[in-house]
Amino acid sequence: KKARKYAVMKRMISLRDQRINEKDRAKVLVKKKEDPSAIKEREVPQHPSCLFFQYNTQLGPPYHILVDTNFINFSIKAKLDLVQSMMDCLYAKCIPCITDCVMGEIEKLGQKYRVALRIAKDPRFERLPCMHKGTYADDCLVQRVTQHKCYIVATVDKELKRRIRKIPGVPIMYISRHRYNIERMPDDYGAPRF
Repeated sequence: KKARKYAVMKRMISLRDQRINEKDRAKVLVKKKEDPSAIKEREVPQHPSCLFFQYNTQLGPPYHILVDTNFINFSIKAKLDLVQSMMDCLYAKCIPCITDCVMGEIEKLGQKYRVALRIAKDPRFERLPCMHKGTYADDCLVQRVTQHKCYIVATVDKELKRRIRKIPGVPIMYISRHRYNIERMPDDYGAPRF
């Protein structure tokens, strides 16, 4: 008995093959040559009116801070009270906002992160509903911040920080030396520089 070779697929006939009937055959696409004199249209995203030079005029107390999953976990590790440390950083009232997908991520982490879940369910936190499918928070936060530039993003994730730095007028809060710091915040708003 002859043994079958590993990962051998059945040969499939191409839809462009001459042996297939004319009506069942796939149509061959012919590329049209571009007209060099035609006007080229392209969509340029319009800059929001809240950005005056590179400063965001929509930011002001009380600050709405979008919190990421790892920010809560690292705050617990550094023994920082979220709301109090945010107020110490910005010298103003802060409202931490948590999206449904961030809550979903924390719930998925399981029993080990139950303290983070209890902090996230704090009544001082504002819950933001998500309309998208799945619980991948990074895309959700980036999309929310691109649409509404009234948020500060609190994260420790390098990849998310890199993505948010490309969006003009969105400050980033992070943890360094057991305290909260903020980057890309206008000097007028009293953000401390360390």
